[in-house]
Amino acid sequence: MTHSTALFEPARLPALALPNRLVMAPLTRNRAEADGTPTPLMAEYYAQRASAGLIIAEASTPNAVGQTYPNITAVHTPAHVAGWRQVTDAVRDAGGRMFLQLQHGGRVGHPATSGLTPVAPSPVPLPETIFTPEGHRPAVVPREMTAEDIRTTVADFVKAARNARDAGFEGVEVHSANGHLLHQFLARNTNLRTDGYGGSPAARIRFTSEVTEAVADGIGADRVGLRVSPGNTVNGIAEGETDELYPALAERLGGLGLSYLHLGYADPQTTVFRKVRAAWPGVIVANPVLAEVSTQSVHRASQALLAAGADLIALGRPFLANPDLVTRLRLGAPLNELRDRYFMYVGGAAGYTDYPALDDQPAGASSDSIVALDGGRVA
Repeated sequence: MTHSTALFEPARLPALALPNRLVMAPLTRNRAEADGTPTPLMAEYYAQRASAGLIIAEASTPNAVGQTYPNITAVHTPAHVAGWRQVTDAVRDAGGRMFLQLQHGGRVGHPATSGLTPVAPSPVPLPETIFTPEGHRPAVVPREMTAEDIRTTVADFVKAARNARDAGFEGVEVHSANGHLLHQFLARNTNLRTDGYGGSPAARIRFTSEVTEAVADGIGADRVGLRVSPGNTVNGIAEGETDELYPALAERLGGLGLSYLHLGYADPQTTVFRKVRAAWPGVIVANPVLAEVSTQSVHRASQALLAAGADLIALGRPFLANPDLVTRLRLGAPLNELRDRYFMYVGGAAGYTDYPALDDQPAGASSDSIVALDGGRVA
């Protein structure tokens, strides 16, 4: 079996069978109600993409202070649970499976959006403006979390995970990536603490570990994934000791029996990828950096990651622009062009639910372009 063929073979998570190895990565699209409640439009969007082996739904906040941007989803009230239930029912009816990503923004937040001063490991502000209902505003200095704040936040993650299960999700993904709260604890430039949560790599992984361990205890480890993005500098992050942090995190959590470890911006050529793969005993979901959103680029990146030991391949932008991505990749068909204008902050169906599937396009329009990665014609 070639690695390209392996993308379409069945796979397993500890508690879930998957029809293929393609995962829809979480993508924040700001289509929720102002209070964070998912909408019927979101149910349509996710159901369109139900052929993915697994959908990881977009980041949802576990409490009010964790909100990042306007119109992002949340999962801490009964209305949120009911809204998400519409989404999971639609996806399940279409044959799909879903996890929900749980994300606390930490310093990536603003009082103009949440009504609250953001909290973070240390009072170090985001070094750039942030989008709010009033447009881009200068970031505010976050309040340093106390020991009680930390305990409360861990409990909020557990409650959010239970809410997600009540909403019909098969599991949750704890988000410790992309410069948000848990990643801020990992990074030396945003974590200046001198208590047991700051300083050495072993101390800086503590908060992510405690959140993940508590969520696993709350809903079952086999229903919990963890996402990290080693070396990612988005949102002003400078980790320090990246090659030590993530193998240590993998070793601490590897014995829990988690559903998976999700590596964002995964590069199989890096030392940290190889160390994490060696340290992690379970499923690795790898999200590649793509040179372009094309069939050829997806296949090349996926093959490299599978050959390096990844088990599942998570794709974001390709799934956004192609509701039938699995079919297109299987056939070697061309992908829709991504419309960046509608990427975030705009709302509505444009650039969200109106991307065409192959069946929606004129007959024969792409038949001469359906070419396999090696250049041979697909039968």
